[in-house]
Amino acid sequence: MTPSLILINPWIYDFAAYDLWSKPLGLLYLAGYLRHCGFTIHLIDCLDVHHPGMRVHSALKMPKRRSYGTGKFWRQEVPKPEPLKHIPRSYCRYGISPKLFEDGLSRIKEPAAILVTSLMTYWYPGVKAVVSLAKKIHPGVPVILGGIYAKLCRDHALQTTGADCVITDSDPMALLKVLNSYGVPKPGTPPDPGDRPYPAFDLLRRIDYVCLLTSIGCPFRCQYCASSFLVPHPTRRAPVEVLEEILFWHTKFGIRDFAFYDDALLVSAETHFMLLLESLTRLQVDLRFHTPNAVHVKEVTPKIARLMYQTGFRTIRLGLETSDFSLHRQLDNKMGKGDFERAVQNLHKAGFTRNEIGTYLLMGLPGQSVQSVMEAINFVARAGAIPFLSEYSPIPHTPLWSEATGCSEYDLSSEPLFHNNTLLPCWDDSQRKELPQLKRRVSEIRQVHR
Repeated sequence: MTPSLILINPWIYDFAAYDLWSKPLGLLYLAGYLRHCGFTIHLIDCLDVHHPGMRVHSALKMPKRRSYGTGKFWRQEVPKPEPLKHIPRSYCRYGISPKLFEDGLSRIKEPAAILVTSLMTYWYPGVKAVVSLAKKIHPGVPVILGGIYAKLCRDHALQTTGADCVITDSDPMALLKVLNSYGVPKPGTPPDPGDRPYPAFDLLRRIDYVCLLTSIGCPFRCQYCASSFLVPHPTRRAPVEVLEEILFWHTKFGIRDFAFYDDALLVSAETHFMLLLESLTRLQVDLRFHTPNAVHVKEVTPKIARLMYQTGFRTIRLGLETSDFSLHRQLDNKMGKGDFERAVQNLHKAGFTRNEIGTYLLMGLPGQSVQSVMEAINFVARAGAIPFLSEYSPIPHTPLWSEATGCSEYDLSSEPLFHNNTLLPCWDDSQRKELPQLKRRVSEIRQVHR
């Protein structure tokens, strides 16, 4: 009998969560790979907003969905874990009900193994919960944990989640070896290394959008980012392969919205991303593209901006982080004075409106003042874009980690819950009290330019 595997995307436990083109892309890639190997794959997505059981059996408020497939998750308030008791905000489980999750697990008979992914380090309560229920429903079946939290906090994951194995190697061949060690041999032949199957979006209940990667990793070494640790050796896909994937999802499933997950989408664009855009322009397919992970400001040339507009980009996010260029030299050194204004100007000239040009600003960085954040907000508005505040979350294995642990009042090293950006863990109380003022200013700018 063909061995079957259960792949699980866990719940989010947090003070806030939003579906901004949020899909477990790594898990879906793995599902496609394992299916190619001959396994029978069962996917349980705890964040499934389209689960029919939630509409029939749940008394929770229906999550509002927005244009292009984004929107809210199902949400239920739950008790706060002890380390977060002092935070005066509701703490919630985002996703389907535990009963529906257990029912889904129970319907799958005799799985050979259960694979669980993970994302944010401080979302591990969701990982722990699904592992516990998986072991309850399928006792004796090995539960293998992977993903970002598993790699960034491996020791914590081993001690806390209850998983039988925590795997940190992103090569799927490593997983096949682990499965074999549990007596689960691969039933077929793995795909060639250069012939990566598409992520298995078709296993989702409904496909609102598809997430794309034209490259993996990032050549920059920003102080606040773990990309170089998670992907030490960046790689790129051939533009023609990405084009073929876009057309596959559009022609076979009618998908129009695509979100790029790249960390460095526009780097060396002349020999990579620009070729994809030029091909899309010639095809004149009615599609919409989005960049939720932000693009590098310095790379937004007039030609790139024009091609992005012509090919249907609808959501542009720029990674400014701060307008304090002395801080940029310390943090990332990836732009200089005038680069941001030129990028925004190029986008406007191409046809994008102010409301389509969002800009991420980091706040809560070690040593960062509230005034510098306010200045950055006003700087973005003057340049003709919309500011989006991104609270800094300390991430293990980043260059800024030691500074973060040194200045925070929280024990970041032993408790990942304290990495939660809601806490602004590297600011003091006087700085945190200024947060409403910063948010009000952002809201004022958005209201004026609606």
